[in-house]
Amino acid sequence: MSSAYNQLLDATIQHLEDLKSRGVRHVAIAPETLRALAQPAPRAAVPSQELRSSRHEEAQTFPMSATGNQPAIQQSLLTSAATDNLPASAPSPAPRLSSPEKAAAFTALRARALACVKCAHLASSRKNVAFGVGSIDAQLMFVGEAPGADEDEQGEPFVGKAGQLLTKIIQATGLSRADVYIANILKCRPDTPGQSAGNRKPTSDEMATCIPYLHEQIDLIRPKVIVALGATAVEGLLGKTIGITKLRGTWKTYRGTPLMPTYHPAYLLRNQAMSEKRKVWEDMLAVMEKLEMPISEKQRNYFLKARTIDKR
Repeated sequence: MSSAYNQLLDATIQHLEDLKSRGVRHVAIAPETLRALAQPAPRAAVPSQELRSSRHEEAQTFPMSATGNQPAIQQSLLTSAATDNLPASAPSPAPRLSSPEKAAAFTALRARALACVKCAHLASSRKNVAFGVGSIDAQLMFVGEAPGADEDEQGEPFVGKAGQLLTKIIQATGLSRADVYIANILKCRPDTPGQSAGNRKPTSDEMATCIPYLHEQIDLIRPKVIVALGATAVEGLLGKTIGITKLRGTWKTYRGTPLMPTYHPAYLLRNQAMSEKRKVWEDMLAVMEKLEMPISEKQRNYFLKARTIDKR
């Protein structure tokens, strides 16, 4: 590998590290540049004049932000940046599809997911693929971890007891399941060999294999807000492992979309404390504010009276 190539690589890494230290998380890259980066590194020495020209041409492919002095935040090049709020796979904005084109693309995506056998052990044990449910024009999208037994039986996410509670939470905001979109990181129920009941957490390999389907769902729907339900969903989306208790209620960004981590409805079924229910509702109030939805005094005060009574 040539010394000129190493110098250019070092300079690029240093530049991106400098951007990251200033709060920049992603850099938009032209498609032709991505194709060039995917090519094997050059072996021959690069003349200095050609190197200067290459740097000039490369700089022209980085779109500038509205301020004119900083690259637009779209796509990460460094693995270190991917461990923060956004993954390295965050896309550049794609042209919006017409309604018929969008519906056709979603139908094709669903067909591919229903026929998927990439995880042979899951494909052989599942009854149905729980692709997703709701409006493909939704402004609000909920993402869980994986289907359970009820979801595997019906082929729809969040239809069991936890799903029924999620429906009530959605309705409390003034929306319905038909107004939002609900999906999981994993479309198939994690297999439980030797067990007739129960669930298990998806593995990191399973999530990595399946998450491209979710990426396509997000890219087609273009929600204004994503709500990540539970620690596993947050881990699958953000790679965070510090715990949902510390992350919930704090805005993150995923593939350019504001993301709110909160507790999974199943947690609220296990922990009936009004204080925990209030935490999830506070997260949903923040989501409603982000979406500029009207919030009544009754909605703002949910669980407050009950919490006061608990303190007596």
